[in-house]
Amino acid sequence: MSFSAWLPSLLRRGSYFFHVPLGSCQLQPLHHSWCQKKSTSAVQHNCVNSPTMNQTFKTPEDALSNLYSSEQQSAILQVLNTASESKLSTIKLLRGRKSVNLIEHREKYGPFQNLQSLLNVPLFQYKTVVKVCNFILNPPEKGDRRERKIQDTRPLMRFIKPEIERERLETLDSIVSVVFGTRKIAWAHVDRNLAVHDWQQEECGRFMKGTYIPAVYLEEISSVVSKIPEADLYILEKNGLSAQNTNLFPITLHLRTVEAMLYALLQKTFMQDGQHKVLSMARSTVGKYFGLMVGDSRSSGMDLVKQFLLQSVTQEQPRLSFPQNKVVRYRNLFSSVTQNRDEEMCDSLLQALAFYELLLKNST
Repeated sequence: MSFSAWLPSLLRRGSYFFHVPLGSCQLQPLHHSWCQKKSTSAVQHNCVNSPTMNQTFKTPEDALSNLYSSEQQSAILQVLNTASESKLSTIKLLRGRKSVNLIEHREKYGPFQNLQSLLNVPLFQYKTVVKVCNFILNPPEKGDRRERKIQDTRPLMRFIKPEIERERLETLDSIVSVVFGTRKIAWAHVDRNLAVHDWQQEECGRFMKGTYIPAVYLEEISSVVSKIPEADLYILEKNGLSAQNTNLFPITLHLRTVEAMLYALLQKTFMQDGQHKVLSMARSTVGKYFGLMVGDSRSSGMDLVKQFLLQSVTQEQPRLSFPQNKVVRYRNLFSSVTQNRDEEMCDSLLQALAFYELLLKNST
């Protein structure tokens, strides 16, 4: 059941009936589905505006109770005091750790008596509480994106999961792009100016041997993670292998195991701040961006990487810049006489470049 369909039943349940004018903008999305619309002038006349984030909030000491009427506060508290975790997860800001923290606090200390007490819940800051309250009072209709701050990043966010706020994307200093195969894990540490700081790979000789022993995978991947530099975000390649292809099941199982362990080992602070630092980017997205797709398959990007390396020493403003003391080594690594093709290393660099350029394109 959607949130907008669930809230009306709460408002009229037993002793929790609240007298809120149907013309109020707080219930306008629900009113549209219950009966015929009032005239525009009548709605405007009765509308009681709820706070928006355009309003200036000076300090958390500004009483939340002053922002809402007593009826609105009662409706908000009724939802937060009775909703299950699955119901709370329909509120975008309460997905993940926040909904768990809210329920744990509720069970430990009892129902919330006022809106100000929500600030005692871990990860609940003043602006977060205001946004949650406004969402409860104004649940958006299906397809309504007025409250989505990341609306203009949607073309990018379709391929990067989980979604994160635009503010974090705009303040990134650097990312580490990680690509892994059946024997190697490669990474490229690139800053927002498209300067490459670290670019290498590690052999994992014990992958896909025996019965996929968890301890072996943990040892191999932990060794690699210890060498990966710190960054604001870690972007993992999401391979598009179909789970329905039974012939590829061993490879699919391996890739999912590596992906899960990288998520866990690189995401060191999630339990403290609830912020995702590890994201997945579809392999096909990078392939389409650089024109490497042949049907549903992706061709090698090695020639493209060689071109970027050449540009870094022949052009004043290359697409990517590399440390001058490492360019020759990189070019030798990808020379035509090299027998051991380093596709994972190439792909990690292409993924980093595609991430930044798609982000820039969607920002402008």
